[in-house]
Amino acid sequence: MIDLTAKPFYLDQEGIDWVEKTKKAMTFEEKIAQLFIGSCAAGENEQVKADILRHPYGGLMFRPGNSREIIDTARFIQQNVKIPMLLAANLEAGGDGIAQDGTNIGNQMLVAATGDPENAYRLGKVACSEGMACGINWAFAPVVDIDINWRNPITNVRTYGSDADRVLACGLAYKRAADEEGTAVSIKHFPGDGVDEVDQHLLTSVNSLSCEEWDATYGKVYGGLIDDGALTVMVGHIAMPAYQKALNPDFPDALVPATQSPELLQGLLRGKLGFNGLICTDSTIMAGFCVGMPRARAVPYSIEAGCDTFLFSKNIDEDFGYMVKGYEEGILSEKRLDEALTRILATKAALGLHKKTPEELVPGEERWNALPHDTYAAWADGVARDGITLVKDTAHLLPISPEKTKRVLLEIVGENMTNELVKNVWKSALEAEGFAVSVFKFDLMSAFSQPKGTAAFAENYDLVVFVGNIENTSCQVCNRIKWDSVYGLGDGIPWFTAEVPTLFVSLANPYHLLDVPQIHTYVNCYSGGERVIRRCIDKLTGKEAFTGVSPVDPFCGKPYLKY
Repeated sequence: MIDLTAKPFYLDQEGIDWVEKTKKAMTFEEKIAQLFIGSCAAGENEQVKADILRHPYGGLMFRPGNSREIIDTARFIQQNVKIPMLLAANLEAGGDGIAQDGTNIGNQMLVAATGDPENAYRLGKVACSEGMACGINWAFAPVVDIDINWRNPITNVRTYGSDADRVLACGLAYKRAADEEGTAVSIKHFPGDGVDEVDQHLLTSVNSLSCEEWDATYGKVYGGLIDDGALTVMVGHIAMPAYQKALNPDFPDALVPATQSPELLQGLLRGKLGFNGLICTDSTIMAGFCVGMPRARAVPYSIEAGCDTFLFSKNIDEDFGYMVKGYEEGILSEKRLDEALTRILATKAALGLHKKTPEELVPGEERWNALPHDTYAAWADGVARDGITLVKDTAHLLPISPEKTKRVLLEIVGENMTNELVKNVWKSALEAEGFAVSVFKFDLMSAFSQPKGTAAFAENYDLVVFVGNIENTSCQVCNRIKWDSVYGLGDGIPWFTAEVPTLFVSLANPYHLLDVPQIHTYVNCYSGGERVIRRCIDKLTGKEAFTGVSPVDPFCGKPYLKY
């Protein structure tokens, strides 16, 4: 029996009675539907209505949209379901994880670089208060992965860094804010990403730590947050051979993701760590989930193995059918179906959803307008001020000034959709300081047919500023720098660092120094918003000091990068 009076639910008798009464009133199809967490976008109310009438999900995850449209759609959903829904969003970096007009505090690594876990509380406060104003009651955050391997293509600036104690302190601070806002956290991605160098969107990734190493790192983080009452855990498509074999001596020599591993779900998470709350899969459209077994078996087996909810579907009608058939064939037992359903409903009761009207579940524009957005903006500015990190200036280039280096060549590195905005902000801000700025544009033909000499380049520019705008993203296995050059020709590659003063500023990936060891002035910003860029320029020009401390090793374990 699941103790609903215990951590993390703490239900009173009224809440327990609601859970049991609701279960008894549900049809079999409604019970199956509760296992699914779908996705939706604001403004598509009629499509959403058709979906939730056909399959009354346990919850939905929103993609970011305009706050007013999100509010309208979220209220529409809660008005058209018998059982209130868990409504989720990726609230990792601020309220803009749900509302495009929300407040971006900054990536988690920028928050960690301030050295003050209170900024992680402020991140959680902004994200969850703006989320709750839009009807979001479930944060798919905080990310409590540990960025152990600098080559990992998916963790990086989404994490609080490489130190388990810092990750735990920041995770607890975020959760404290979420609790105040009545929002469930989903600590992710159990058993922990950041150890290997692959992406679970593309294949099953691996946490290769020994049991002892895991206990001292990820185990400490998850254990601390579970002890503090985290309501939900998101499980990744991540294998963990050491614990899988330790808990099951007959475990095969194969990569089995945690989402399909009773050893990790029931043995480690429920058993050793004592987690009593809701377990949610990560997105099941990822290849890391799909490749282990046929989907017709994987869908019901993920619940039988120990997950309580099933996130996203390649085709909801098909996956719903797989879940029903799996139950009929005994892959999914009645015991596990009842346990999962109990925890889903208990999570809703723990959040008080069963006591609220749709209007209370989604407060509306009045709540949004009443939020202290100016205060939130000031908090974000403080995070930028305190987190931006000077990694090295062995060239003694800083501070820069138009008196010393008037003519600046600005080069934006990367193929990010924000490049045009980033370029314009940097150019205008530098020009406002008195610099004469030229923006580099690569031209293949002229680079090949009209190469410039060294002297000509040095005569044209006093300073070159490279801005790395390469953000880790799913299904992009390499976040290294791809230079604009042809056989080394052209000025899109830093061949000139011995000729002209050069600096590099990374707006995201903190490990770019590996690719530019010849540049001796290097800054990490961890986030690329306009607020961060303008603060960075204030620091480059000496208006304020650099105070950020890197939450990871920006030298990638290579001493020569420090020179």
